[in-house]
Amino acid sequence: MDTDSTPTSPLTSAPGFTAGRPPEWDLDIFKHGDEIQTALITLERNRRTFAWKCWDVDSDGMQLHLGRSALTLGGLLKHLALCEELKFQAGLMGAPLLPEFQGVDHDSSWETWAWESAKDDDPEALRDLWVRAVHRSRDTVASALAESGLDFAPEGGMSLRRLISDMIEEYARHTGHADLLREAVDGATGEGPPGEFPVP
Repeated sequence: MDTDSTPTSPLTSAPGFTAGRPPEWDLDIFKHGDEIQTALITLERNRRTFAWKCWDVDSDGMQLHLGRSALTLGGLLKHLALCEELKFQAGLMGAPLLPEFQGVDHDSSWETWAWESAKDDDPEALRDLWVRAVHRSRDTVASALAESGLDFAPEGGMSLRRLISDMIEEYARHTGHADLLREAVDGATGEGPPGEFPVP
């Protein structure tokens, strides 16, 4: 296939939204991007920071929790992968979830499932699950944007604009948790990853 002749939709060419590739940093777009560009680059920046907090952590680190809280880095990876799937696969497209999330009553187990089920999971498997969910989200969002932009919405469902906003909020909340957990694991701190950190 001659990729040079394939048209590129301006709705899907915003930085950081080519499936499977890291976001491209463009300071001008960061400062002055349109609504779509701003939404996408903000979501990708949150994903990248969260990923950095969870990388190079072993099994003990993945299971560490603080005080009475059940939250762990392993559980956060699983929880945010599930959120990606629920919002952008089931919620936006009515598509099936990844196999790891099927056969679970997520409504009744929402408060406990991710944290409890992640206890026996390998760190690399948890990171891989999250990466796969993010890649699927990028594909799905790009398709929805190409069709209707941020106004895309299934019948009776929420708009893509609302779902992206919810996902940004979800990452912002849980990256704060990951900040504390990662510092407790090995003392690592920081607001954002170094420039060379590879984004899945």
